[in-house]
Amino acid sequence: MASLLEMRNLSIRFHGRGEAVDAVKNLSLSMPQGGSLAIVGESGSGKSVTALALTRLLPAPPAEYLRGNIHFDGESVLAMSPERLRRLRGGGIAYIFQEPSTSLNPVYSIRSQIVEAIRLHRPDVSDPDAETVRWLAAVGIPEPEKRMRDYPHQLSGGMQQRAMIAMALSCRPKLLVADEPTTALDVTIQAQILAELRRLRKEFGMGLILITHNFAIIRGLCERVAVMFRGELVEYGETESILRTPQHPYTKALIACVPRLGAKQRERLQTIEAFQAA
Repeated sequence: MASLLEMRNLSIRFHGRGEAVDAVKNLSLSMPQGGSLAIVGESGSGKSVTALALTRLLPAPPAEYLRGNIHFDGESVLAMSPERLRRLRGGGIAYIFQEPSTSLNPVYSIRSQIVEAIRLHRPDVSDPDAETVRWLAAVGIPEPEKRMRDYPHQLSGGMQQRAMIAMALSCRPKLLVADEPTTALDVTIQAQILAELRRLRKEFGMGLILITHNFAIIRGLCERVAVMFRGELVEYGETESILRTPQHPYTKALIACVPRLGAKQRERLQTIEAFQAA
């Protein structure tokens, strides 16, 4: 199957006051067209830095791409011109983030924000309003003709996240990057959003990268998983295989941290000790 995304020996450093931090170290990953990948790790492990690097959203400085490369759909992202990057961001790779209330512009209606994205990335669409209604309906927002006139504060957290997904999908990206998309939502809404992502990915055949710290949500959603620790890839393979037989101590610790139904009431939750990356 043709490759959609290739990262080879990617290293990213941040420069601060008198010190430098290596956020990503020699990372190599690949995804086929229409594939799905979970990148799992604690806060600070390099997950979100990796996701933002896919479209060079990291400000440079302080970020520095030390070595390696990123190829998307056969084209080097690090060699793209500013104009080409603008087309890639949203049109080729779209993002949804964990805090929709801060990602949506509070002074513009949902309609205005989605229509703007459609006009930028799909200028051939003759009726952006109808396309907006179509995508709001696709992600399960009731009465989309009415709700698209609402402002973000008039929607619940779950509806805001659905609106963000609709905006991302309205650009018809080849790859959707979901960075902790359910962290700010209650458990019931989390399950609904993840089910929507699973359904929409299959329906539209797009690739999916899910950034998360939680192994509990990746089963059935992502075919492969990459485990990151302190900027390094410590384990990579098929999701079911890693969930059944994790090899790295850090992966085992992450899985052990997931609360289990039926566990003894007095059983202590596992915590992650200090590991050295392999």
